[in-house]
Amino acid sequence: MPAYQLDNGRWYASFYYRTPSGELKKKYKRSFDTEAEAEAYEKRFLENAGDPSQMTVLELIDSYLAYVRPRIRWSTYDTKALTLRTKVVPFFKNKLAGTVRPLDIVRWQGWLESLRQKNGKPYSATFIRKTNSEVSALFNYAEKQLGLKPNPTKKVKKTGSARADEMLFWTKEEYERFLDAVSDKDISFYAFEVLYWTGIREGELLALTPEDFDLDAATLTISKSFARSNGKDVMGLPKTKMSYRTIVLSDFLVEELRTWFEYSDFAEGERIFPHTKSFLHHEMDRGCAKSGVKRIRIHDLRHSHVSMLIHMGFSAVAIATRMGHESQDITYRYAHLFPDVQDDMANTLQGISDERKKR
Repeated sequence: MPAYQLDNGRWYASFYYRTPSGELKKKYKRSFDTEAEAEAYEKRFLENAGDPSQMTVLELIDSYLAYVRPRIRWSTYDTKALTLRTKVVPFFKNKLAGTVRPLDIVRWQGWLESLRQKNGKPYSATFIRKTNSEVSALFNYAEKQLGLKPNPTKKVKKTGSARADEMLFWTKEEYERFLDAVSDKDISFYAFEVLYWTGIREGELLALTPEDFDLDAATLTISKSFARSNGKDVMGLPKTKMSYRTIVLSDFLVEELRTWFEYSDFAEGERIFPHTKSFLHHEMDRGCAKSGVKRIRIHDLRHSHVSMLIHMGFSAVAIATRMGHESQDITYRYAHLFPDVQDDMANTLQGISDERKKR
């Protein structure tokens, strides 16, 4: 197919090709300065389409993203694409995917750990580990779907940490101070009340409509998630199958929401929090600065909710059901917060032994 010109004067290539497995796919690539560059890209891509070893790492990433796009949530796709394009492409550039060796992966890991965020701080150990996992997934795709061997990531140990070094929480007192600081805006007050007292995720909060609430039954049903993708609002599915759940609300929260609903007069299907995550982050900054409470992430409100439930004595299974997690995830992530029952176990077993001796 010929190259095409965009309204801004730049060019793009659009054409069909067959993968090494024989599947017919469409390729779209834009941002070429000239028509000749777009046509040259198409020619080179088609020449190498049947031979994955001749694909550059960038072309492999494009192929991988096209493969996973219909299989994952929009927000997950956006994060994956951004990570690969900003934390992988700049290092490998136009290196052929088939020439990447374990030593190249090790060198990339060192480069990744040398990067700094806009505030000058290094990336967290969990971010490093997640980025390592993205690269492993990329080359697993190349191996399993395109037949590209050997997989250079299999002999390299991932760097970073699968678990955050520090998990931040707010106590109830800290939360109350913060809430007072943002209560001048109704939408902020109710958004943080729902987040703190239910433990739902940001995307789940921003997707809520009046129909998700049954205030007479004091329940909230989670069945969708909101994200912003490529400048567009996207309403998608919850994060996992476990995320589909019904949460029982406290009486005081029901009454607060009932009052808000009555004077807000929301339309059917209307998002009751018609903002994006950036609004919540801005309000978090504002409230913390005004109240003097330590700054935590929005997601840490979820951790705060779990921490509160653990200290109230609820089991990992009960908490997991409310949070939309597997119980083993709750146990693993929050093991240090659960009371140590080893002494109680030993004392109980000792009591049984003593009873046997009396017989």
